[in-house]
Amino acid sequence: MRLPRLFEELRIAHADGSFSRRLMQIARLDLIVIDDWGLAAPSAQERSDLLELLDDRVGSRATLITSQLPVEHWHAYLGDPTFADAILDRVVHAAHNLTLKGESMRKKEKA
Repeated sequence: MRLPRLFEELRIAHADGSFSRRLMQIARLDLIVIDDWGLAAPSAQERSDLLELLDDRVGSRATLITSQLPVEHWHAYLGDPTFADAILDRVVHAAHNLTLKGESMRKKEKA
């Protein structure tokens, strides 16, 4: 799921009272793919939600993050240093980092 859509889904879940249930559903998935990490700075609520989501998954389920933003810029992207430390502690330290090179696949498909 694209990160902006995930944040929107979680915002709606807060509003309708289904946030805890939605987090449990996501926690049970063997793999989640978070696409478009780093496009827009998260709000305080989005940082908090992301920490909760990742905390439920760390060490038990796979989370794949795609981003055009280099990992060394993720801390600044997340904004709040305390949340950034906590989120990245759950993501980066046990991660396999793959850096892809070359042209965009979307660009190649148009040719």
